[in-house]
Amino acid sequence: MTLEVTVGKFIDHLAAERGFSEHTVRSYRSDLLQLAAFAAERGAVDDGDLDLDLLRDWLWRSSQDGLSRATLARRAASARSLTSWLARTDAVPTDAAARLKAPKSEHHLPRVLNREQMDSILGTLAHRASSGDPLALRDLAIVELLYASALRVSELTGLGVADVDQGRLTVRVLGKGSKERVVPYGVPARAAIDTYLRHGRPALVVERAIESGMTPGGSAPLFVGARGGRLANRTVYGLVSALLESVPGSGPAGPHTLRHTAATHLLDGGADLRSVQEMLGHASLGTTQLYTHVSTERLKESYRIAHPRA
Repeated sequence: MTLEVTVGKFIDHLAAERGFSEHTVRSYRSDLLQLAAFAAERGAVDDGDLDLDLLRDWLWRSSQDGLSRATLARRAASARSLTSWLARTDAVPTDAAARLKAPKSEHHLPRVLNREQMDSILGTLAHRASSGDPLALRDLAIVELLYASALRVSELTGLGVADVDQGRLTVRVLGKGSKERVVPYGVPARAAIDTYLRHGRPALVVERAIESGMTPGGSAPLFVGARGGRLANRTVYGLVSALLESVPGSGPAGPHTLRHTAATHLLDGGADLRSVQEMLGHASLGTTQLYTHVSTERLKESYRIAHPRA
């Protein structure tokens, strides 16, 4: 079978059977199609033509093209996943990438807001929501929930109304790999969500129903856009990016900053690392431990600023 055809089948496998996110599937497709093109340049067009030397040459070429260590590590992981799948399905006799290594990816500490900055952002949103504008009520509920529950943006936009348990103060989330978890949220988020559900969302959905001539029903998304449809990820990115523009600090300015912030504040407040891991939906405790480094760095910075003998 040709590599291009194999890549297509493997990508279908990741999406349909492994439950990978759309973003992850897109990254794998891009990496592996680039590998197939590189292999074709070397006269390797079939599954059995992949070998360790070719894969190493591909990574070396990628490094010469100026790609970052993080991208090289991702490409190596994509190749290993493909060749492992080929070996498991007996398409090839051996796993060509079993000994393939790539540079360790760079680990940068994530951007984290302090409590005063979060209070300022939420205060701004609360002031806007006091007008009763449906979109302002929605935006306040979005940011309160992102910060309260440390959700990924795709998890937030994927929520349905039925996923919110207002009595128990929890949301049922479908995370990476289609893994479901139940995440708590706090009283301020409950107030924002409740007001949005009573006064914001109905106005937005009714507007769409009037425009389309249809009665709202079926699977009801929790957060909706200006015209009543399910909220898009890019809308949340735009909202959070605009809020972070005026906040001092460098680094990413998207919804993940609120997830980083929530996790760090939980650990700062004494939360157990494994509890935070479960809340975030991390498969590995090592991923969650990144936030202990953030807390340590914040402590060091406070010490340098405040201690007379620092």
